[in-house]
Amino acid sequence: MPILPEAQAIGTPHTVFIATNREQADDGTFGPGRSETLNLMEATVSIPPNHVPGDLSYRHRNPDPERDFALADLTPVTGVRDLAGRLVREQRQNNWSEREVTIFVHGYNSTLPEVAYRAAQIAHDVDLPGSLLMYAWPSRGRAFGYAYDLESMLFARNGLEQVIRDTKAAGAKRIILVAHSMGTALAMEMLRQSDFKDPGWAARTLDSVLLIAPDLSVDLFESQIRDLSRVPQPFGVMVSEKDAVLSVSAMLRGNVTTGRLGNIASAERLEDLPVEVIDITEFASDATVGHFVAATSPSLIAMIRSTDQITQSFEGPRETFFGQLFPPSQTSLLQNGKIRISRSEER
Repeated sequence: MPILPEAQAIGTPHTVFIATNREQADDGTFGPGRSETLNLMEATVSIPPNHVPGDLSYRHRNPDPERDFALADLTPVTGVRDLAGRLVREQRQNNWSEREVTIFVHGYNSTLPEVAYRAAQIAHDVDLPGSLLMYAWPSRGRAFGYAYDLESMLFARNGLEQVIRDTKAAGAKRIILVAHSMGTALAMEMLRQSDFKDPGWAARTLDSVLLIAPDLSVDLFESQIRDLSRVPQPFGVMVSEKDAVLSVSAMLRGNVTTGRLGNIASAERLEDLPVEVIDITEFASDATVGHFVAATSPSLIAMIRSTDQITQSFEGPRETFFGQLFPPSQTSLLQNGKIRISRSEER
């Protein structure tokens, strides 16, 4: 994780706050080891000048800021009071009306620098309002570390809950929780355990939850969400029927028939739950990562950015929040329990 201060003058700087319970090595880096200590940092990620929406070019060694995402600065955040001051500073610098924070939870096979770059890329591409905080749980960061990551995901539940509590204590007026892949299992387990301890806490604290390509069985998701005394609203689930990674996951877990929540063909069985299922299958064709269409499809990113309705949508009905993010001409009515988003003007 080389730090290149000169990158800030070359690319577009983007602030990413980092909370991690990865174990810190003697050289200061954060590897896959698990730690009970929660470290907070503020990172400046440089987005290269030739960046194309949806693309993520980086190198762990010898990054070129002209072509690669790079880390330009990394400073410790000493606690909630320090975090509050930094959030206030960013809010004033950007003239944001509210202190809004999006907390991003990554999935399987991820290193801390990769997640920092991906979080910055998404926020930059969709012009995300408010501050960005990523929760870097201790993934092995290897393709064959799936079992390790499953246990780390469960280990990280307390840390994620603490991050949300600290963010709220730091004065955030609006907190949005966004999770991807295996990170959605972590988010759901955290919501479930927090509700057992303090019924309704998550719904009172979080202003929105969005699960992207969730690597969860539909049965498990139904059980988890029915355990909540109150479900945070709005609550969105973004799916793609062409997600091959989730098809492999379903095969390995022995539930090929039902598949995974992130690539279900029909969401009719979820219709009585207070969730919006957003089908973005049509955008898989131009996505560079089929398991992360929401972050890597240039056409989908352009659509979200052009609507400029992320903040405004909070003023409308909460149960249709995610459907409002897309142009009405490209948002079809519910089909098979899902809101289908189309690439064309004609439905």
